[in-house]
Amino acid sequence: MTRSDAAATRNWMRWTGYGVTGLVSLFMMMDVAMKLAQLPVVLETTAQLGWPTATVVPLGLVLLISTALYAMPRTSILGAILLTAYLGGAVATHMRIGSPLFSHTLFGVYVGIALWGALYLRSDRLRSLIPISR
Repeated sequence: MTRSDAAATRNWMRWTGYGVTGLVSLFMMMDVAMKLAQLPVVLETTAQLGWPTATVVPLGLVLLISTALYAMPRTSILGAILLTAYLGGAVATHMRIGSPLFSHTLFGVYVGIALWGALYLRSDRLRSLIPISR
């Protein structure tokens, strides 16, 4: 592979990573907006999941801060770690109440794979820490 081929590959990976990061961030921000607006559907679902409705706004703020950190290149790894913790709580909550496995319980895992995959594509630092060799 020539230098220009390697640069083109890195450029493609970086832009794909930013695109997926944008989609993940938009999804998370939609969740933030719904939580901070305290929509009735959010309050009802929170109660059905066994959480007090008073936790909706604090969770929305945690998600807002974590997503903002993830979206900014300088703090993206910290944001990804915080979002992973948040998503882990969602997975644990769904496991606890016996939600359907593939559609509900593992949804946080799917989002986590997308957010870390996007970060891997756009971050040379992360790729150097976790090299995938052929």
